Amino acid sequence: MEEEQTPLVGDIAEEAPAAENAESAGESAGKKHGGFTGKIGFVLAAAGSAVGLGNLWRFPYLAAQYGGGMFLLCYIVLAVTFGFCLLVLEIAIGRKTGKGVIGAFTALNKKFKWFGFLLLVVPVIIVPYYCVIGGWVIKYMWAFLVGDTASFSAQTLSEGFFSSFTGGTWEPIVFFLIFAVATVFVVVFGVQKGIERVSKVLMPMLAILAVFLAVYACCQPGALEGLRKLFVPDFSDFTYETLLAALGQLFYSMSLAMGIMITYGSYMKKEASIQSSARQISICDTLFAIFAAMIVIPSIFAVTGGGAAAEDAMGESGPSLMFVVLPQMFNGMFGGRVIGCIFFVLVLFAALTSSISLVEAIVAVLRENLHMKRWVACLCVFGVILVLGILSSLGFGPLSFIHIKDKTILDIFDYAANSILMPIAAIITCVIAGFFADTESLVDEIGIKRKGYRMYYKIMIRYIAPVCMAAILISGFLSPL
Repeated sequence: MEEEQTPLVGDIAEEAPAAENAESAGESAGKKHGGFTGKIGFVLAAAGSAVGLGNLWRFPYLAAQYGGGMFLLCYIVLAVTFGFCLLVLEIAIGRKTGKGVIGAFTALNKKFKWFGFLLLVVPVIIVPYYCVIGGWVIKYMWAFLVGDTASFSAQTLSEGFFSSFTGGTWEPIVFFLIFAVATVFVVVFGVQKGIERVSKVLMPMLAILAVFLAVYACCQPGALEGLRKLFVPDFSDFTYETLLAALGQLFYSMSLAMGIMITYGSYMKKEASIQSSARQISICDTLFAIFAAMIVIPSIFAVTGGGAAAEDAMGESGPSLMFVVLPQMFNGMFGGRVIGCIFFVLVLFAALTSSISLVEAIVAVLRENLHMKRWVACLCVFGVILVLGILSSLGFGPLSFIHIKDKTILDIFDYAANSILMPIAAIITCVIAGFFADTESLVDEIGIKRKGYRMYYKIMIRYIAPVCMAAILISGFLSPL
């Protein structure tokens, strides 16, 4: 690896006045860009990216479907092994090269510049429909706030969505635009004044709301059965499907293979410990997922009384669980209107911190490679969000005739990004880092000193992680069948 290709952003960030001036003036990221002010800012921003809709609607659903306590045990074991290794790898690539995804892989090996473009496609596909879902969250939060929850008795996602929108087709687009504008507005202010500042406010609020809602849900009559299902593992429930579901959830939840951790890593100070930071991010992400499950599963058991009714409710997939089942559950609980409003505020904050990181991953590349000012890059990204987001939103209405089997436009984008492109990107990242880059230099960047740990890390990245990712990819191909 050529030394001149690996500037350290941490060193640049120490020149605080120059870096901040460069950021505010909108100079290209290839010349200068401000970094996080310290470890806390980085950890909160990265944890905010990891803590998102995947924790709130996907983790509880999978935990309920795949054995509860057994799924949770598999998830934790995978988090401290497989997930941790991939997380530190992406952060190390970002900090070592000091570049966005295209420049980072070019610096690792010039032959793999093309892969940076492929990786960039992932956030480009995800962020528009993520903003659409963020708009749904805003609508539901508002509905609980004003008491307009009578229409939440619908039995399907599209019925539940449109029957609750008295304005018809255009109201979902309005809420989508509100969420998208809020996301881009934060990113325009840069790393320190935008992303870091917002993360330092929203992440503590997320923690407080999550703990409050979990305690409230667990105190409901009948909730104990739900807690037992979540925390008591039954080893007879263990199957390869449980392991694969936990692996896929971990991969999606930790914002891996989206270019986010590479981008955030490029803003990380040199003196900050990658291992310690990644450990804190993993703990925060895992705890939030557990609290989400403690909110959802006990609530369902409390309202349904357990048994077959609870199993049917938990059998709903993530979006239906979030926007159909849970609103009905909250309507049946004491103080449900207030709790529902607080819950969707929690979801909104989690979605916003994740969407901000997705947009920043794209903006960083535009600034670095096309030498755009930050506000111009943000405007370009907003244009892409606008076009693809409106398509995703209308896929539940006027464009519902566009589908593949039972997948709407939004479902198609989600499937392409999460089930196909992200596993492929993770496999290629591991192969490049393990065989075609200076692996020893990356391990040094991570800060691994002991010989045994260094060998473990190399084996995980070169062999175990690619095999696990291949299993997720195969599962993604087979799932529609």
